[in-house]
Amino acid sequence: MAKSTLRKVTMAVLAPATAIGATVGLASAPASAAVWNSCAQYGSTSLNGYTLYNNIWGSGAGSQCIWANSGTNWGVWADHPNTGGIKSYPNATKTINKSVTSLGSLSSSYNVSVPSSGAYETAYDIWDTNHRYEIMLWMNKTGAVGPLGSSQGNVTLGGHSWTVYKGTNGSNDVFSFVRSSNSASGTVDILPILKWIKDTKGWFGNVTIGDVQFGFEITSSSGGLNFIVNSESVSSS
Repeated sequence: MAKSTLRKVTMAVLAPATAIGATVGLASAPASAAVWNSCAQYGSTSLNGYTLYNNIWGSGAGSQCIWANSGTNWGVWADHPNTGGIKSYPNATKTINKSVTSLGSLSSSYNVSVPSSGAYETAYDIWDTNHRYEIMLWMNKTGAVGPLGSSQGNVTLGGHSWTVYKGTNGSNDVFSFVRSSNSASGTVDILPILKWIKDTKGWFGNVTIGDVQFGFEITSSSGGLNFIVNSESVSSS
């Protein structure tokens, strides 16, 4: 179900222009004034080492606005119709640019507040520099959403238990790790997951990890819902 990062960030306009200029969402931002906000379809900014993307890329999308107090404390208000298909993936991106074998560590912490309705998942989206491989880590999910591909069984890695799915979207291979139960906060050790894909399964070689993205892949949020990253961090060595 995931698309390549090129489509997520740079593809020509797919969503209607109603996503642009929908200022109603800004009223849902925290009371403290955000240092940045945007209702533009592909609005983006860089804050303290992270790049934030509003990233409304899917067909039939509605309105969405993003705000940020920092690169690690941000959120979106989104009103996307319940018509099926992913509408957006607002996210914060950290650039890594190291091969799997040259990484000494790669981990992340997360703390989110998400709605009890709608259809979405809170997910990491990890890419190699050639955008040939996409690794998704689903930390929680709600509603009618599911990963691309077929189940490869269960595994415990990086401090979590997952069901693993393997598939392709026609542009790149997608490996999705869906957590066995929903989690709104915690830490995930990403490097053992990458090594398991490389060394245990042989699904890719010593690829260079380009970006680690974290955000919300939203299919529907009819009526307007808030998705908040209270805090997050991505660290590597």
